[in-house]
Amino acid sequence: MSTKSPSEADILRPMQQTSTKYYALAAVAGLAFALFLLGWLYQLYEGMVVTALSDWGTGGGVTWGVYIGAFIWWVGIAHGGIILSAAVRLLGMDRYMPVARLAELLTIAGLSAAGFYIVVHLGRPDRMVTSIVGHYHITIHGSPLVWDVTVITAYFVLTATYLMLTLRYDVSRLRDDLPDHFGPIYSLLTVGYSEREDEVVQRMVWWLALAIIIMAPLLLHGGVIPWLFALLPTYPRWFGGVQGPQFLTIALTSAISGVILLSYGFRRAYDWDHIITDDIFRGLTLWLGFFSLLFLWLQLQQVTAGTFSPPVDMGYAWAATLEHPIYIVSMALVAIVLAYIFAQTIRPSLFAKRRAVVAGVAILTATLLEKILFVVEGLMYPTFDIYGATPGVYFPSLIEIASVIGTIGMVVLFFLIVAKVVPVVELHAIEHLREHPDEEH
Repeated sequence: MSTKSPSEADILRPMQQTSTKYYALAAVAGLAFALFLLGWLYQLYEGMVVTALSDWGTGGGVTWGVYIGAFIWWVGIAHGGIILSAAVRLLGMDRYMPVARLAELLTIAGLSAAGFYIVVHLGRPDRMVTSIVGHYHITIHGSPLVWDVTVITAYFVLTATYLMLTLRYDVSRLRDDLPDHFGPIYSLLTVGYSEREDEVVQRMVWWLALAIIIMAPLLLHGGVIPWLFALLPTYPRWFGGVQGPQFLTIALTSAISGVILLSYGFRRAYDWDHIITDDIFRGLTLWLGFFSLLFLWLQLQQVTAGTFSPPVDMGYAWAATLEHPIYIVSMALVAIVLAYIFAQTIRPSLFAKRRAVVAGVAILTATLLEKILFVVEGLMYPTFDIYGATPGVYFPSLIEIASVIGTIGMVVLFFLIVAKVVPVVELHAIEHLREHPDEEH
């Protein structure tokens, strides 16, 4: 445990210091995002034909692929991130307070990436207006796709409000030390602020956290998102009530992995070992193990239902999934991470922050692969056989692969920019650590 005392200067360091590594990382992330944008512009010019996606009746294959799989992945990361932050406030998990804002920012970034995928996959951005907004009063009554857009938009607004309320406290007290060139942003964040509102804001944040905890399993990654698939009985790979809990475990494992990576990066870059402590990494790793166990257990439920005397169509779909190398790799990655975390609990000396980072990368890779395969296999093996004479295959195009790398670059750029504007660790967390210096034990 570090003997340094956390201070306001610590959380101001990202805004006041810019290293060569910062510029290098920004350049790499910016290049990845730029390449994706170039690919998207090419897609807009030539049409969706430049992807590996195709219509069943014109050449086989699938109409949804990496775009929708990565969309689900980013939405899961976003929803899991805000659930983690809400749990910190609602359940009094003060030990994780230093990473709560990172989780909130991860939600904003993840929802932005997911929303970008909706626009990209529409083929023409104007369809957001002509097909969704223009006919919203009709489609909202019967389209799970529109429900999806609705709850994601609502969640973005809810999370942004949640984040802005907590930022007002920090900005108002640190204003003299914040960069002057961002003055208009700080003025906007603190418009009408007075210290009398602090107690009211704390109550509002608590109620928002409660709303988030309730919404997540009922409407978000445990509800509307899996309903897009679970309500379709002609797609045996998708259909079933288990999709809600399964999606929720994927969201939580992915989000915790993302927070581990972000925490490690900021800790190493700004010497925050006394703020984002080893104890936080141990706790996050244990939670990652718990939700990874649930993830594998729910996968087992689906495999059992799909292989033990199943209907013909379901058995065919699951046989194809279980034989697929991507499914084997993704499940193996989760199992290896779970085995490591279990061994770590028995023998604590096995814990290392870098191993926690490797575990996080492995889980993020596994959940991304699993979601892409989930989407593709569901479309490849429907119950109806109307296009049986035009079988096809699907392998992601370079543009689709670039979209994943590009959105990761976009999220990295988001954190690099935000870290220059506002504190990514709450002032409340610093105050709490000073008041409870021995809490890590």
